[in-house]
Amino acid sequence: MRAVIQRVSEASVNVEGKTISTIGNGFLILLGIETEDHSEDIQWLAGKIARLRVFSDENGAMNRSILETGGDIIVVSQFTLHASTKKGNRPSFIKAARPETAVPLYEEFVDEMEKLIGKEVYTGEFGAMMDVALVNDGPVTIVIDSKLKE
Repeated sequence: MRAVIQRVSEASVNVEGKTISTIGNGFLILLGIETEDHSEDIQWLAGKIARLRVFSDENGAMNRSILETGGDIIVVSQFTLHASTKKGNRPSFIKAARPETAVPLYEEFVDEMEKLIGKEVYTGEFGAMMDVALVNDGPVTIVIDSKLKE
């Protein structure tokens, strides 16, 4: 499972011209699920994100987590995070999980994030063509992969 976490001052998701999610300060998480992902990946990744200290403290140092700031989260599924560009110029998405596997894991991830932060987590629409808008705060963008555990 791979996540691109962007610290935002605002973010929104639109589908067919309609805003389905919008937040102020917090995280926009692009989540890629691969065929080998399981609940253990969700537990580890969600916990890591919830405790990630990338928000400023009173001294301006990145020392606070989303748990401490009370920020909001939008999670958007993005199978293209598992693109392989090893051969040729057309990406291969063979590692990306099919919807029958990815949807339940995506929903489980959102549920786990809600448990960890104690409030609603907003989402995109799985499989839809989405317009995702954000104001990256910092900019701060972190990539975390549950298989690498870095």
